[in-house]
Amino acid sequence: MKNQYSGRIAALLDQVRPNLATTHRIEFRNVFGAVGGYVNGRIFISCGRFGIALRLPPQALEVLFKEQGARRLRYFPKGHIKREYAVIPRRMLEDAPEIGRLVDESISFVLAPQQ
Repeated sequence: MKNQYSGRIAALLDQVRPNLATTHRIEFRNVFGAVGGYVNGRIFISCGRFGIALRLPPQALEVLFKEQGARRLRYFPKGHIKREYAVIPRRMLEDAPEIGRLVDESISFVLAPQQ
């Protein structure tokens, strides 16, 4: 199952940002029964039973949660909400330019200097 999740992340990244691994260090690690995608050691994407979620800044999350089907990430049904993440609706995952923009925004967010 975990290989399926890392495969979904890898396929998505290959589709929207095929050269990402040439400019950044990309890794996949187990995260609460799912798989997290890391860029230069910082988690930015996650995939599990819930689908695919991106770590995004608050203003991007606010806009995204207005979209039908976008929801907050919970790794477990009664687990706590991961506040910096949004589960991306399937229709948005199929929109390569839009998901590419969100992946870029996620990477920029996690690689920005911490305040």
